[in-house]
Order: sequence, then structure tokens, then C-alpha cells
Amino acid sequence: MDTGTAAGRVTKVGYVEFTTPDVDRLVEYYERCLGLHVEDRSPDLAYLTTGLEHHSVVIRRGDAAARSSVGFEVAGSLDDAGKRFADAGYEVSRRSDVAPSTPDVLVLAEPGTDVPLHLYESQPTSSDEGPAPAHRPTKLGHVAAFTPSLDRIQGFYQDLLGFRWSDTIGDFFVFLRCNADHHAANFLQSTKYTGMHHVAYEMRNLDHLQTALDHLARHDYRLHWGPGRHGPGHNVFTYHRDPDGNTIELFTQLDQMLDEDAGHFDPRPWHTDRPQVPKTWEVDVATANSWGPVLPEILDH
Repeated sequence: MDTGTAAGRVTKVGYVEFTTPDVDRLVEYYERCLGLHVEDRSPDLAYLTTGLEHHSVVIRRGDAAARSSVGFEVAGSLDDAGKRFADAGYEVSRRSDVAPSTPDVLVLAEPGTDVPLHLYESQPTSSDEGPAPAHRPTKLGHVAAFTPSLDRIQGFYQDLLGFRWSDTIGDFFVFLRCNADHHAANFLQSTKYTGMHHVAYEMRNLDHLQTALDHLARHDYRLHWGPGRHGPGHNVFTYHRDPDGNTIELFTQLDQMLDEDAGHFDPRPWHTDRPQVPKTWEVDVATANSWGPVLPEILDH
């Protein structure tokens, strides 16, 4: 589709929110184990950042839930986006109380999941001026979730939010991009599960990933899958679980589409297809992990 016709063209995934009965425990994990900076904090709410913008993770007191809201930065004015969403039949609200860094936000419910999506124009920079801890991720990379209808949510993200299709596994797992990164959002169609599938944070390179994994091990966090290399996106991945049991991916070497007009991902030595273009992948071990075994739960839906 022509992304210029999108109601609110997303340019990056800005933040993801978690609710938890133990705010202190989850903040400690993100601060000590992943090296994020606490930007703002109260007993029931915390904003943490990978270092560039005010926040990339929100932790709020409540029942344990992952991906309780997602923030997206959009190009263009919120006035125009709000009108376009309303014209398309979506109920939107304009709020000034979402976060201290985003005093003007459009809020609408994600179709099929009702997860609040927060659309904003920008965030101020973080107050963290010191050198980043060696194990800190460079950014929030992508958020994956279950959905009852893949066609509906893919259509919404592409037609209304301006995402582009990157890859599909079988007929149930889609990868969508909003910038050069292979994916910023991915969805699994499921009648069995709801909620977040995993959240992923980017590392600069393999050495940076190794440093983070060694740091996690010193704090008794063990991997339950990886290191390996996915087929779609070709990123080197590792998976572990945070104190609430949420699946956390640390990754590097994600495919990039630097030229949308060319329509293929930047050539890499590990690509089998040349050029590597968006496609539908077979449901097999090599798609999930070209280096080794598949984790059955990762494709369970």
C-alpha cells in the first residue's frame, strides 16, 4: 500500500508497558540486569529508557500483564491523524496524562486485542548523561503478540499505521516493519493464547550480546532458547524470562531494508535467497532456527 495514505504513519516503536504486582522487582531487573536507566519513578509507576529518549519501558502496578499498552512515534500531526482515524470508523481520544514525556497523545484500541495504542509525535531526550552500562541494549526493537485474527490486525497496521509487510511464517505468523528494521511488530494468530508473545531489545553486535548474556548469568538469569539465528529477519537471538515470566529476546544482526524502492533487504552473507525479499516461509526447524533445534513453544498458537 501507499504509506502516505495511512491515518497515522508510524516511524518507530517507542515504548511498551508492563503491569506487575511487584514494581520494585521488575524495575530492579530492568535496571540491574538489562542496564536501563530509571527516568521517572513513584511507588506504583516507573519509566525506564535505553538511553536515547525519555522512556522505552513503562512499569505500572497492577495484575501481571505484558504489553498492556504500546507507544508508537508517528510522522505528521496528531490533528490530521485523529481525523483520519475517525473518518475510518475508529474511536480515538486525545489525552495529556499518558506520560510526563508525551503531553499530547492519540489513544485507540488495537483491533481484536483492545490493547491501548499510544500515538505521539516525539519524546524529549533522556536525562541520563553518563556512559551506558556495557550490557545495556541499544533500543527497544520489536514487540510480538497473539491475535485472534491475523488478517484484521495486519490490515490495520498496514492500512492505518503505515507498516509494510516483511515476512510470514505459514499462515499464522506475520512480521511488519515501520522503518528500515525487518520488523517492529509481529503477530501470531491464535485461538489458544492472548497477550504478548515476546518483547525484543537490540544489541549492537555479537560481542555486545555476549556481554549482556554474561551479565544476566551473573544474576542467575538463564537462557531457555538460543543463541540461534531466525530465518525471517535473520537476527541472532537469545530468549530468557524476566521475573514475571515474560519472554525477553536480546538480538543482533536484524535484516535491514535500506531502500524501499529496491524492495529487498540489505545483502548479508547468511541469506539463502539472493536477493532476500519479503516472502512466506515454510513452517520448519530451519525457519525458526537455522543453527539448531526449534523451541516448540515459540510456534505454539
